[in-house]
Amino acid sequence: MSRFFTILACALGLSATANALTLSECDRTTHISHGGEADHVDLGAGRVMWRDWWSQEGTATSFTLVDCVPGTALTFRTQEENMGNRLPFDRTDKALAVIDRHESGARAFASFDRMAADLNGIARDIEIKTLGAEPCACAALYPEARGEKTEFMLG
Repeated sequence: MSRFFTILACALGLSATANALTLSECDRTTHISHGGEADHVDLGAGRVMWRDWWSQEGTATSFTLVDCVPGTALTFRTQEENMGNRLPFDRTDKALAVIDRHESGARAFASFDRMAADLNGIARDIEIKTLGAEPCACAALYPEARGEKTEFMLG
């Protein structure tokens, strides 16, 4: 009987590994042909980041950083053109330099509030919010951080 349980445990382990979500699966279209998520990155210590894109009649690029355990997210737009009444702009490089500076320093000082303050005047639509659902990148890299959040399911 002991051999049966060993084989079963190995089979279940292989099954779980085969079904594990990968970061590359998080790059996907979320709005039929004109919007999605791409370029997911592990920032380490339970944080992830990705680029949100939009390209229908206008273009926009935004970024989302998430601290997976609490589900806190920092979102900001770095580029847009022809997206309504606002003037076009592209400050992606400057905004990413701000994030890189914060993330390369001591994590204790890399708070989303400080990042948001430093992004002010560079990016637009800066927002900090708490997510109720687990993002794909957190599910792929930090599934143990899900807690009470709704589990991400690849659709």
